[in-house]
Amino acid sequence: MNKKGEISNFEYLMHLNTVAGRTYNDLMQYPVFPWILADYHSETLDLSNPATFRDLSKPMGAQTEKRRQMFMERYAEVEKSEAEGDLSAQCHYCTHYSSAIIVASFLVRIEPFSHTFQTLQGGFDIPERMFYNVKKEWESASRDNMGDVRELIPEFFYLPDFLLNSNNIHLGGAWRVLYNITLISAPASFASGFGERLRELPSPPVDRPDFRVQAAGTRCSREHEHIPSLLLCPERPAEPQRPHHQEHYAGIRQQLWPDSQTKLRRGPVGQIVCLEKEVVVLERNCLLLSPLLGCFFSWGFPDNSCAFGNHATGKIFAVFEGLSDWGETLCAASPNPTTVVTAGTSTVVCVWDITVEKDKVTCMRLRQLLYGHTDSVTCLAASEVHNLIVSGSRDLTCILWDMEDFSYITQLTGHTASISSLAINDLTGEIASCAGPLLYLWNMKGQLLSRSQASFGPLPHILCVGFTQHHEWDPRNVIVAGCADGIIRIWKTEYTRTQLPGPPEEPVSPGQNQTERDGNGWERHLVLCKELSRRQSASPRRYKNSPGVTALAISRSHATLVAGDAWGRVFTWTCE
Repeated sequence: MNKKGEISNFEYLMHLNTVAGRTYNDLMQYPVFPWILADYHSETLDLSNPATFRDLSKPMGAQTEKRRQMFMERYAEVEKSEAEGDLSAQCHYCTHYSSAIIVASFLVRIEPFSHTFQTLQGGFDIPERMFYNVKKEWESASRDNMGDVRELIPEFFYLPDFLLNSNNIHLGGAWRVLYNITLISAPASFASGFGERLRELPSPPVDRPDFRVQAAGTRCSREHEHIPSLLLCPERPAEPQRPHHQEHYAGIRQQLWPDSQTKLRRGPVGQIVCLEKEVVVLERNCLLLSPLLGCFFSWGFPDNSCAFGNHATGKIFAVFEGLSDWGETLCAASPNPTTVVTAGTSTVVCVWDITVEKDKVTCMRLRQLLYGHTDSVTCLAASEVHNLIVSGSRDLTCILWDMEDFSYITQLTGHTASISSLAINDLTGEIASCAGPLLYLWNMKGQLLSRSQASFGPLPHILCVGFTQHHEWDPRNVIVAGCADGIIRIWKTEYTRTQLPGPPEEPVSPGQNQTERDGNGWERHLVLCKELSRRQSASPRRYKNSPGVTALAISRSHATLVAGDAWGRVFTWTCE
């Protein structure tokens, strides 16, 4: 419509801001408009000359080649430093193109923004450091100031009153402001291509990371901290608190033009589900309930509530506050689409019956409370095949529960640290529990089958664990563990012959072999057989800032191992 001239450039930009979730009601996500003019020296503007206008194919930090090179050098220096690989440290700009203080500084001459500016800034600054001249602002944001890459606000294009001190606010100094010309007055030959040039502006790094690095467009990571999508839910009574560094900065906008490049998620990967035709990746504190409906369950909000959403659209369609009666939720599991098991700081395991239709929850009812732990429950696993729930706690134990009548079965003791991860083998019923760097293997009766041995030197903690389950009889089945140092460790089980205590020495009767008389048995051992890392040749020092492996999954064909890490990245390995 913009190309056809059916809507103006202003309307087009407002539509983009609205789709991206920006609104006049939130200074932290205020609508953003780009700088248009680059010529603030000429008495008369030549609108037919492309040099009159800002290069819309580049961000503000790359408007001049010299400045672009300086930002690229900054990015390269961070990449080579000790923080190498730390995505939170690598950026071109340690500032933002929009924030509450930027908006308030532009609108400082009108209320309520005068009061807002003083609240954020602690009073008015000296005149030379406040907004008083459009030409000076352009030179600062496009050329002179490495800490300034701000864009404009919509008022520059329709509200000249904000440039006048009509309220006679005592700002100090001489306040002469040059008004900016809107793009609406640009010739049709330039304006007709405006949408294409604007579309070339880079997307946020979580959407198009490689493109942003090449275009000198990555920003400080705090601009892209995850803001819970429940903010979009109108039924929610209160907005979740944001981290302190986000208090006056804009939140991440949604990607408007997706592409086929690898996409980084906003937070640590919490679950990976390999379906028949796709792999579903969810963030931490999210759990896929129904692959058919694409429904997910999420928790971990400041008010201890939970929510249900559509994975395909990312939208929340129901919020349930009854979960808050049981303290902070730390973990959840779902053996089937109609059952959710939750637990956390209350030490109680809660079993819920739910009914989810298309984007609608018709029922969430507490079915059973399971008491047994004496400290916070940190992880859960559930198997519908074996009617089994396993809960792991900071009290250094795991408890097995019968899912049919919700009765206590047994307790797994002997762990030396808080339980960090659990998994149930649907083929054999064996249970893997992880405590610190150690891996334990149990049967369904609660008998310890094996435990990994501590090796030389400290080992990183295990964050997630899973079984390969090709065939019950297949000796190639292994246990896969994701660790805090970013390495995936694969364990297999081996049997060794052991000498069992036998009766007192007696003479060997004729025809009896000595080995037949001895009490020989077999003992199962966990053996570390392989380590997978994206940096096989790297020294241990380089793992200092590597993200831990937080989620694992095996494809249905058992040909691919999928892993997600604490930076939201997903990698795959081909199984041999």
